[in-house]
Amino acid sequence: MKIYSIFLGLFLYSSGLLANDLLGLPALAIPNDNPQTLAKIALGKRLFHDKRLSQDGTVSCASCHQEDKAFTDGRAVAVGIRQLTGFRNAPTVVNAAFYKTLFVDGRALSLEAQALGPLLNPVEHGLKDGAQIVALVMQDPTYRKQFATIFQQTGKEITLAQISQAIASFERTLIAGNSAFDRYLFGRDRSAMTQSEARGMRLFRRKGNCANCHEIAGKDALFMDNRFYNLGVGFNKLSGQFNAFVNALRAGDSPDDFEFTAAQRAELGRFNVTKVIADIGKFKTPTLRNIALTAPYMHDGSVATLEDVVEYYDKGGDNNPLLDAAIFPLHLSRQEKQDLVAFLKALTSAQYVQD
Repeated sequence: MKIYSIFLGLFLYSSGLLANDLLGLPALAIPNDNPQTLAKIALGKRLFHDKRLSQDGTVSCASCHQEDKAFTDGRAVAVGIRQLTGFRNAPTVVNAAFYKTLFVDGRALSLEAQALGPLLNPVEHGLKDGAQIVALVMQDPTYRKQFATIFQQTGKEITLAQISQAIASFERTLIAGNSAFDRYLFGRDRSAMTQSEARGMRLFRRKGNCANCHEIAGKDALFMDNRFYNLGVGFNKLSGQFNAFVNALRAGDSPDDFEFTAAQRAELGRFNVTKVIADIGKFKTPTLRNIALTAPYMHDGSVATLEDVVEYYDKGGDNNPLLDAAIFPLHLSRQEKQDLVAFLKALTSAQYVQD
């Protein structure tokens, strides 16, 4: 892996960023087998916005990841081809380049591995297989020329791996730091946050227990820890069959044979990847950067506002047999709740702040 600083100028140029826009972010590793180039980033951006890469020509990656909403879509759950909906709130792509796993259940280990998932999802882009993705890209002579130049090939077919590498290269430029919080803590500008926001930060790190999962390090902060937790969100869909399901697993039955609906199976979360009982109902910690722009919240979009999020944590989540030990009643006062929300709004990067 190569380190982000080697490509600093390239990232800033391609993203329209300034050096201080990276304030508060760690170094970013670049895969050795997918080096960044301006041409590849431009190709990935075009693919990211291309609605032809869907079954009915109506959905692109940008349909659910819109720049003016910090690369989310403002919906409870994403809408795909033919207005079909699944069970997941569209997460922000901003700063996803720093994640160790992608998707809320962590099933992809890199941006390259993640890039094709939505294209092949029957509800999202609805393409049947990798061959169809390649065929659609090959139909465009401009794409053929771009791929031949960027990947230095002649007379060869575009590959699925190259498509995923191009999309991932573009996604690695979607980075944003430099919020009021960053200027206050890492830039040592004590005028950058209001008194309420500063109080909220102290609550976030202490009484609120938020930084237990939404981590703030000494020199940077991703506001996530690349781990998975059961908060109780959506677990009620499983509660009537939870004991029977666990007993079946312990008896050696395959989890695929249990009679769950698609909606219930989605609520199994990390378990769908690991098949470990303790992982039932666990979902990956999301970043809180630019959180004021990415409502509604939680993996299923079931919580409408930041105020509602704070209320949910204050009550200690929704109790269930696997509720994480880090989730418990906080007993926050009205003022403390207001300060926490104020702090969360101070995590908006300067490039997304509207005058």
